[in-house]
Amino acid sequence: MELSVRRSARTRTIGAGFAAVALATGAVSCGTGEGEESPKMSPAAAVAEAAKNSDDITSLRYRMTGQVPEEGRIEAEASMRMKPTVAMSMKMTALDQGADGSVEIRLVDKVMYIGGNAGMAKEMDGKSWMKLDMSALGEDAFGGAGNPVAGRAEQNPAADSALLTGAKDVREIGTEKVDGVETTHYRGTVTLDTLRDSLKDEDKATREKREKSIEQYEELGVDKLTMDMWIDGEDHTKQFRMKGAADKGPLDLTITFLDYNEPVSVQAPPAKDTADLAEMMKELGGS
Repeated sequence: MELSVRRSARTRTIGAGFAAVALATGAVSCGTGEGEESPKMSPAAAVAEAAKNSDDITSLRYRMTGQVPEEGRIEAEASMRMKPTVAMSMKMTALDQGADGSVEIRLVDKVMYIGGNAGMAKEMDGKSWMKLDMSALGEDAFGGAGNPVAGRAEQNPAADSALLTGAKDVREIGTEKVDGVETTHYRGTVTLDTLRDSLKDEDKATREKREKSIEQYEELGVDKLTMDMWIDGEDHTKQFRMKGAADKGPLDLTITFLDYNEPVSVQAPPAKDTADLAEMMKELGGS
């Protein structure tokens, strides 16, 4: 009986960790900046320019708030480096899950660390971090599909900013200040079918990046998104919002960008505080 309860608790702990991975690396956009206003462009051209500029971002820091399927209301703040190597640090709170709703995620040298709270320590013999070596994942690990956990963790979050370019109805809403920065607000709606259709004329690298973003929404059961983008005077995205109806509840996320191309350093947790997730899954009978 005690073993069964312990396995159940560890299973919930692992599940919460993977939910955090999905949130950390999906549904986020590009950067921010301040400067003189660019020449007036059409709404579609302005959105396309901001999406293009996201390719040059080497690091960013952002704040995320809103509601996601199953997890409910969330708040998070993260830093991510894309070049020369990928690294990420995120602190996230699921507001509807009480004292154990906070989690921290770090990605260092292709190793993901999930944890940093007392609830996890209680279920892992006092160790407060779970470790997942993504470089060791096989093709069928954690659901297959070419290592979805690893793929999400290492994906440049700027990729989602390009999804609004697939909308046929992009329009300007007006000018607004976001965190003290003057921006122009745009809105449009997209379906996953039209997004895929819009990739036909893109190069291979662009198609692959955007396809990964589309797959994330498919897994949530979302087939249509209302998307808002706030673009600053340097043609970068200052804020991004996406809304849609998913299979297991509403999706409504707002991402505000605090800075970009600033140094990002992420350290692995102390080894003494870390439990190997692969070993935990072996104990549970997983592969």
